[in-house]
Amino acid sequence: MMSDKGSHQEPPLPPDLDWLEQLSEEDDGDLVAAADYGQKRSNDETARMFKLRRNLDQLDSFHRQKEHGVLKTREELKLCSENVKSLEEQRDTLEEEIDQQKAADNSVAVFRLRTQHKHLCQKLQSEEELEGRINTELKQLKRELNEVEVELSRFSSLRQELQEEELLFQDLKVQKAATRLRQEREATQNLQLKIQQHKDKQVIMKKKEERECQKKIEEHQANCKITAKYLKETIKRLHQEEAEKEEQNRQLQEKRIQAVESLKSNIAATQESFRIKQSRAKANAQEKEQQQKQLRESLEFQGINSFRHMHQQKQLETIKQKQEEFEERQKSKKVIVEKIIQKEQLVKSRTRQQAKLPNISSTDKLSSLGRVGDWNYLEPRPPPATEERATAQLRETCGLSSSSSASSDDEDPEETMRQEVDHLSLADSLAQPECSGLWDEKYKKLLNEKTALVQTEVKQEEAAMTSGKLNVPAGKVHGKKWKGPSFISKPEVILFKDFEVGKMYKKKFVLTNTSYIKNHCKLVGVSAQLKDCISINYKPPGSLSVGMSCDMQAVFQPMINEDLEGDLHFSSAAGPFSVPVRCTIKKCELEVDSQLVDFGSHVVGQTISRTITLSNKGALATLFSLDTTTWPSPESHHVQMPSPVSAHTCQETSSQNTTCGSQKSSGEIRTKQERQKLCEAAQQEKPGEVSEGSAVGPEALPEACVSTDAELNLDEDTSDISLGNVREGEIGTFESIKLEVVFAPTVPGEAKLDFHIKFSNQSSKPIPIHVRGTAVSIPVWVVRPTVDLKICMFDRLYQDTVAVHSRASTALKVTFDVCPEMRKHMKLLPKTGFIQAQSSFNAQLKFLPRLSLSKDATKYFDSDTGVLEVPMTVQVAGQVQPVHFTVQAVVTCTDLQFEPTEVDFGYCSVFHSVRSRVRLSNLSLLPQEFGFLGVPEFIEVQPNDGFGTLLPQETLDIDLIFSANEAREYNFQLTCKTEINRDFLLSCRAVGVRPPLELSHSLIQFRATALCGNSQAIIYLTNPHANRNQSKQPVTPVVKDVTTPEGPRLFSFTLPKDSDISITPSVGRLLPGQRCKVQVTFRPRMLEQEITEEAQRVVQRAKVLREKELAMKRLSEQETKKEIPVEPVKGKKSPASLKHSKMPDEPKKDQQSESPYPVDIQPGSEQYEQARASLLGSVTQRWSDFIVPCFISDGDPPDDDRQAPPTWSAFNTLYLKLQCPAVKPSLLVISSNGHSIIDFHQVAVGQRVFKKFTVQNISNEPLDLRTSLLDIHGPISLLNALRCIRPGGKHTLLFAFSPDQEKTYCETLDICDHRMSLEVTLRGEGVVPDVTSSHPGGLFDFGCVLEKESTSQVVKLQNNSAVEVGFRVLLASLSPPRPQSAAEIVAVMLGDYTDSEVRPIVGTQNYSGRSVFSAGPVKGSIAPGQSQDITVTFQPDHQSVKYSDELTIQLMNKSEVCVMDLTGAASSHNMYLHGGDVLNVPFEPLLLPLIPSQAQPTEDSEGRSEPRITVLVTLRARCSGGAITPAVRELQVGCIRSSKKSGEFYLDNVASLQQQGFSMEPSKGTVEAGHTRTIRVTWIPHSGHKPYEVVQTCVPLTVKGDEKHVYRVTLMASVSHTAD
Repeated sequence: MMSDKGSHQEPPLPPDLDWLEQLSEEDDGDLVAAADYGQKRSNDETARMFKLRRNLDQLDSFHRQKEHGVLKTREELKLCSENVKSLEEQRDTLEEEIDQQKAADNSVAVFRLRTQHKHLCQKLQSEEELEGRINTELKQLKRELNEVEVELSRFSSLRQELQEEELLFQDLKVQKAATRLRQEREATQNLQLKIQQHKDKQVIMKKKEERECQKKIEEHQANCKITAKYLKETIKRLHQEEAEKEEQNRQLQEKRIQAVESLKSNIAATQESFRIKQSRAKANAQEKEQQQKQLRESLEFQGINSFRHMHQQKQLETIKQKQEEFEERQKSKKVIVEKIIQKEQLVKSRTRQQAKLPNISSTDKLSSLGRVGDWNYLEPRPPPATEERATAQLRETCGLSSSSSASSDDEDPEETMRQEVDHLSLADSLAQPECSGLWDEKYKKLLNEKTALVQTEVKQEEAAMTSGKLNVPAGKVHGKKWKGPSFISKPEVILFKDFEVGKMYKKKFVLTNTSYIKNHCKLVGVSAQLKDCISINYKPPGSLSVGMSCDMQAVFQPMINEDLEGDLHFSSAAGPFSVPVRCTIKKCELEVDSQLVDFGSHVVGQTISRTITLSNKGALATLFSLDTTTWPSPESHHVQMPSPVSAHTCQETSSQNTTCGSQKSSGEIRTKQERQKLCEAAQQEKPGEVSEGSAVGPEALPEACVSTDAELNLDEDTSDISLGNVREGEIGTFESIKLEVVFAPTVPGEAKLDFHIKFSNQSSKPIPIHVRGTAVSIPVWVVRPTVDLKICMFDRLYQDTVAVHSRASTALKVTFDVCPEMRKHMKLLPKTGFIQAQSSFNAQLKFLPRLSLSKDATKYFDSDTGVLEVPMTVQVAGQVQPVHFTVQAVVTCTDLQFEPTEVDFGYCSVFHSVRSRVRLSNLSLLPQEFGFLGVPEFIEVQPNDGFGTLLPQETLDIDLIFSANEAREYNFQLTCKTEINRDFLLSCRAVGVRPPLELSHSLIQFRATALCGNSQAIIYLTNPHANRNQSKQPVTPVVKDVTTPEGPRLFSFTLPKDSDISITPSVGRLLPGQRCKVQVTFRPRMLEQEITEEAQRVVQRAKVLREKELAMKRLSEQETKKEIPVEPVKGKKSPASLKHSKMPDEPKKDQQSESPYPVDIQPGSEQYEQARASLLGSVTQRWSDFIVPCFISDGDPPDDDRQAPPTWSAFNTLYLKLQCPAVKPSLLVISSNGHSIIDFHQVAVGQRVFKKFTVQNISNEPLDLRTSLLDIHGPISLLNALRCIRPGGKHTLLFAFSPDQEKTYCETLDICDHRMSLEVTLRGEGVVPDVTSSHPGGLFDFGCVLEKESTSQVVKLQNNSAVEVGFRVLLASLSPPRPQSAAEIVAVMLGDYTDSEVRPIVGTQNYSGRSVFSAGPVKGSIAPGQSQDITVTFQPDHQSVKYSDELTIQLMNKSEVCVMDLTGAASSHNMYLHGGDVLNVPFEPLLLPLIPSQAQPTEDSEGRSEPRITVLVTLRARCSGGAITPAVRELQVGCIRSSKKSGEFYLDNVASLQQQGFSMEPSKGTVEAGHTRTIRVTWIPHSGHKPYEVVQTCVPLTVKGDEKHVYRVTLMASVSHTAD
């Protein structure tokens, strides 16, 4: 084919290579176009270049594909040839066996072998045909490959031209990039110029703004001076006014204290009188009881019934008391009736004057009837029963009203009497007339009807009001108009103040008719919010004249503790009206007299105190505390301010007259014992609660219980304003407390303190307090109280100016004083001077610190920190207090320190550079510039070539790189000079040596290697010396002109710990002039710590998400619970409230159950591998540098001791530097937990195990995968092909492992793409299975069973191997027939089957078609060290003794564990007989017999015929050497177990047997169910027995079970002279 290359007629290309013709045509056209355009490149040429490169790459890919096809076809052809060769060998072997069997005249074996030969020839023919096809295909592929190679050679020149064009294109790209970079730099420079100009403009603008700001500050200071002048006058006037007001308040306070003391005395007197009354009543009761006891004894002594007599006396006393009470009521009623008569007369006189009289209502008629008669007939008489009931009700009402709150105590006696009268009826209030009239007959009836219809009328009135259809007459009567409601209430608002839940309160109010007509009022209803707790007690008053009023009582019984508001709705003839009702709970009404305390201006050194009054105008006590830490929100700043009279109660005192400790608050007047008792009582009560007594008497209103303990001080501000001793305590109801604020200025300037008063009552908001004060300095002061010289160095001069100002009106003499310790280091010039009035004076401060400063001024200078603080004094003539100021500075040294002070580079190879690191420390607090000058040429100082700046207290690492240029000793010094011209020296020494071995490369730069991939590099290690004079002893180079001895050398590479580098070989021996190849491999991997941290982050994120889900779930559950309305029972908490009360404890339990320790991630766990995969997907480029030392020995071990370790010299060490960049991999293993090792573990020989290996493309471009070849004869194979994987796609490789030998296998497969190579390790171990059976094999007899019944036996398999083994159970009856079985059947049919012990494999089968023998389970697997039970069941359906089958237990590798011959018999009766010779063929037809066989009938002793079964027993005695051996046979009589009945047997005509030499023992017996009995048959021939004479006799054997059977046993005996 290569010879046709130059011919004109080229062979046509195949269809799949047609594109090559198009490529050649396009290439020719492109070359012509390139010649026209010359060196000019265009877009078309660039596109042509890329297109040409793509086509050539496709051609190369096609070439590789053809090569792969040829290799694969060659492997298939080789495999097919081996198969043909093995088949031919088998054919030859079969032909030899056929010839042997023909010679042995074994037709059956010949038939079988011919059949196998035929099958083998067919298989051989098919293999030869396959070989021919593969050979043809290989030739075709080779031809196509040659064609592709020819095409490649055609485009070789084009390929070279393309490479040149690509180089030109790359050069052009580089030029363009350089041009673009130059343009970018120019643009950057222009931009920097613009930015610099903008910064300059900003600096100019900033300076201008500073000048304007300074000018404004000066103007502001001048204005402040003018304002301060007028402010002083105003403050002085205000102080005078405040002093006057303070005096007035003090007098008023004294009066109040006196009133409180008098009230306390009155309360004490009242309590004493009440106690006396109680004791007196108790004494009277005891005396009365004593009298009754004496009376009872005297009556009993006289024989009178004492109990009856005393009961009568009590009744008389009760009647007398009632009469007295009735007389008192009559007297009060007379007064009331007189008032009523007067009012009615007044009404009558008004009605006469009217033109038209209004209609008289029934009530008016009743009242007019009631007024008829004389009032003088009223006489006292006993009250009727109705009056007694009314009296009892009145007493109960009085008792309740007396025990109610203090709100009903202010009612006058007249109102109380009026209330009592209202509870009685009008008929009961008058006496009986002399003659009966309308009064007695109709009034009570009308009254009862009226009271019965009150509720219905009220409801009708309320309905009318709601509908808006009230008949309201006009507000004009007789030309007069009135405005407002027709009735007015007194009081206008019914107020229940400071109520408590559970108590009852009553309030009386009066409604007065203010209209100009006779009117009436009716209660319509109560507001909705008051219906459950407000009730009205009243009697319908009827029509009321103008000016008349009616009394009503409102009863309030609160159920909830909150403010209530509403109205009482009434209706009248003039229209509806309402009375407002207000109910308020106990509250704290807290206020202060002033929220701003302004002390004004005071001179430094004075102490001023003022007080703030905190008042509680509510009925609820609370605890208070002063807090200066935080400031309340602006919402709580609203405080109710008091009246202007009490707004100025602050008291100002001077420190020269009185002290702040001499003033005491009003609460401190009490004794300490009383205060302690009140505090204990306040602590026992709950916050926000007040006892019942607090609402009744003033004795429950104690003064404030104040804590004055000094240990309870709050965190005060650092200002000059402080709080007094009273900072927390309790403020009672209607009580006030004075709080003290002290101002003691120490520094001139404004001082302020903001604090607020907090209360324990949640409804009370904090009250903010603002305290302000200004301190004025002395006349002479220093502008800068602290002169800070910043950081200073020793032995250098520093200067500054001290400015002193005077606000005095005269000149003053000032003297500057320096402490004696500092006079050597510090001066103030001049020492004395005069400062003019309202002027300033400047002094010059000079500071020159000496090195003796730490010794001279130990009091002011701290040598550890270098801080200097010197107090300075300015003495002013005529001024007692001097002016103090402080001079501060930090004094530091200028030393630089080397660590270490001497550098020893040691032995340095001339092939390498040695680096030593020195720490250069700046001990100064100022930055210092330094530089190394005069550095030798063989040393290098880095960084920045030994120049730089050291910041204060900074330590810089200086690298000294020493490169020996020859083998000798080096001693030199390096000089470091600072900017203040100080020199610091560093001594260095080294020894240069030349190692005996050389590396071809001392630096290896690996390509960018993907994680989980590998890169390799080859270097050479050479021993350059010739092997002339080998030195045995090492020589240490410690002198000049170091020489290295020649000879063999040992080397060893030492890898860094936990590195990704491997070197092969790492150790070895080199002879002089020998070179060793060294392979360095870089396998990057992830760090264990990074993977563990990522796994912990993943677990933590999952945990946070789980907690959020639980929180959301709890929130949703709480919301659902809130949506369900629950009505709480009175006096009990609702379940919802109980749940909410337990809610805060649940998060604590959750927090305690959480483990505070970090998650323990074990390598190889699921979290670990997930984190590893996550990091591989997000990994970035990583760069690592390693330096690997190669240690070289001084020579071989000595000859006398070769086991001794060789000597090594540190100075002969070579160093190999490795630069290892690692990048993100393109392939990621996502199966096997990310491991690239596929371990099949132990697999039984003959079994096949599959494993999947999945990879994912994590790059951004598709990948074409290819793999290396596996061993085609090995047990490991790749079952599927590779394909292109898209970005993010996955591909699964299926591997199979099928070992055929007991050994360990390991192979390596490389999965490659254009970026990385993924190495996959495949390993597995073949193990021969070891399975044993509880049955050794052979005969497995089930015995005899009843037909259509079954019996089972268990065979146990034990797996003794270390792998899981599969098995299956095969029955010959269910398996395809075998040739051996057919041969046996033929032999039996031919009559050669005469041995009774030999049976066919498959015997009689069931008529139903169901298998006689069955086994389960049919297949399965046994775990290592475990066992498996196989149950074999025998179930016949008809009577036979020829049941048999073969059971084979086989493993998956075709090996047999055991082979069992299954036999069994079935009987229709429970008794059976086994033994004897076979009388027929051991096969039975599968068809049912048409005529059942019948045995010969016999007659028993009773004349009944019974069937007889014939049994033949053949006996052969042996004669050898004249001695005859008796013949012995056995018969088995058995009873089936399932019958559960025993049987018996017996022999007849035993005597006739003995005559012929036969004996049968036993002759009779019984057989238990499930057992057998053996009948031993023995024949001993007589002495005159003739040879070859057959003795025959017959004996009947009768067996009895469920039925009786008779066996006819025929005995045939003979003598044999030869052994059978």
